[in-house]
Amino acid sequence: MNKINSLFANSKDKKLLSLYFCAGCPTLDGTADVILTMQSRGIAMIEVGIPFSDPLADGPVIQSAATKALKNGMSLSKLFSQLKAIKDQVEIPLVMMGYLNPILHYGIEAFCQSCIDAGVSGAIIPDLPFDDYLNIVKPVADKYDLRIIMLITPETSEERIRFIDDNTDGFIYMVSSASITGTQKSFDEQKQEYFRRINSMKLRNPRMIGFGISNAQTLKAAQDNAAGAIIGSKFVTLLNENEGNANAALDQLFEALRS
Repeated sequence: MNKINSLFANSKDKKLLSLYFCAGCPTLDGTADVILTMQSRGIAMIEVGIPFSDPLADGPVIQSAATKALKNGMSLSKLFSQLKAIKDQVEIPLVMMGYLNPILHYGIEAFCQSCIDAGVSGAIIPDLPFDDYLNIVKPVADKYDLRIIMLITPETSEERIRFIDDNTDGFIYMVSSASITGTQKSFDEQKQEYFRRINSMKLRNPRMIGFGISNAQTLKAAQDNAAGAIIGSKFVTLLNENEGNANAALDQLFEALRS
């Protein structure tokens, strides 16, 4: 069974925590240590960011991380090589997070093949049009048992959400707001209503809530309204501040999530 499906099948009553980091930042060769440290500290799933020069959905923290990673020499080929080297040590799901342009340049089939060779279970491609997903990407991904994760936002129509739910597998990435990534102190009533609305739809796929989670209040809101939470900008900031020391960054993250 795909590791993503296995995670949610075996974690129905748990509040999952997934973290994002940008491969190649703050150091080119830190990928393996960050992943293995997160796994040892109980992180349920990891999003491995593919650095790109024009990350439209991301805020300044992740944009800066991508710029630094590219300057450090990170590439998709380099990243796959790093992941392949630790494949046998990684037990939790790895999900590649990146934009369409580098993946198209690499080749859709080559990308899916490399994901499986490197122990990757899924991919999130924020700017992948859904029609292209259905007609071009999904048939290839299905061939390799790779899950392509789609995003929904407060502006996504119910019809579209149900269409996504019917045509994807793994989980749905539920973006907390229609804005770019970044931390928030709390989720207002408008966002809470969005969470309740999606809950009432009784979707087939589990959901993970991301964008803006950085403290106890936002973490609880996400975990109360979905299978779990995804944290990106907060962890990327702490990882940079600690010069790539993932243990120290996680210590500070867990402290922030208690307050």
